[in-house]
Amino acid sequence: MLDGVKALQELGWPIAVVLAWVVGELGHRWTGLPRICLYGMVGFALGPAQAGLLPADTGGTVMLLANVAFGLILFEFGYRINLNWLRNNPWLAASGLLESGLTFACVLLLAYVWGLPTLTGLLLASLAMSTSPASIMRVINEQRSSGQVTERLVHLTGLNCVLAVFTFKVIVGVWTFQSSGSLLQASLNSGVLLAASAALGALFGIGVPALLRRTGNVSRDATVAFAIAVMLVVAVAHAFKLSPVLAALTFGLMARHRRIAFSATQRNFGTLGDVLTVVLFMFVASTLEWQRVWQGMGLALALIAVRAAAKVAGVTAFARLSGVTPRKGMLTGLAMTPISVFVILLLEQARYLGVDLVDQLAALAATTLLLELAGPVVTQRALMWARETHEPAEH
Repeated sequence: MLDGVKALQELGWPIAVVLAWVVGELGHRWTGLPRICLYGMVGFALGPAQAGLLPADTGGTVMLLANVAFGLILFEFGYRINLNWLRNNPWLAASGLLESGLTFACVLLLAYVWGLPTLTGLLLASLAMSTSPASIMRVINEQRSSGQVTERLVHLTGLNCVLAVFTFKVIVGVWTFQSSGSLLQASLNSGVLLAASAALGALFGIGVPALLRRTGNVSRDATVAFAIAVMLVVAVAHAFKLSPVLAALTFGLMARHRRIAFSATQRNFGTLGDVLTVVLFMFVASTLEWQRVWQGMGLALALIAVRAAAKVAGVTAFARLSGVTPRKGMLTGLAMTPISVFVILLLEQARYLGVDLVDQLAALAATTLLLELAGPVVTQRALMWARETHEPAEH
């Protein structure tokens, strides 16, 4: 009997992945919803705190696979960012700084009004700044979206993620070194770690293209080589307690500027990326507990509204100056709604470093679940309303 139960537990993730894929494919065909929303629904329903099919231990192989999947998406995301565009259009960068700062300030004010401790409010505000690159890239690729709103969405998301990682690391540093209370020391420690993470990504971004050119198989082997290299970057970042988010993003950014191109058929890293994406979005939703979600629902609804308003206002404010209409600026801000994968993996990485913040941020569980399900839909609709997808808005 015990052997049967153990065998069922070991089969939990393979069975869940198959079920999530089937639900995702059929649900997308019948409703037009992004597949990643449906993966998240299955992951949450089968999680250890709900149906219990998936094991409570979130570490080990599944955690590594989720981080590799996120690393692949971040690499592709960074590959799409053109720094020359930001240099030639400084108002675009200004709108990114404004929306990130405005989001941080508004969420921090909300936390103060709600009566949360100062450090908890700061952590909540730093995480709320970010937009999930994983959700954004999956929706863009699934909808085959292209245009001004799509490209601005990618660039502004990249900017606010870097700002969110830095701010989060500084605040976690203060949390960790609370005995000294030195913001300067925490900032320096975080700055060194982030600089090392960026250097790791840059090293691979220079080395891998050079190796591909040396072998003479740039067009044929680039996708496989980059996939293997991303896995190594994520593993090294975890081993040395660096930021895999910044390392993978920098790797993609550097690879783009080394002029190594993907094959047009290898979006999402092909079949490998598709399989790992199912694991990633299931894993994120499975870490949530219904009790904690319900406990933080009130603050979560307020946080979602305040965050959305701040992002829309921040991007729209400089829309004309940066070269688009206010309507497209508003749609860009609206498309930046997803947050879930980025936040959960940052919290899991903080736990890996010995800082467990999940219990301190109950409202974040509810926010994550709601935006895991609704965020990609909002992005999808915003891109459709901007007429930048290859599928009709009424689908």
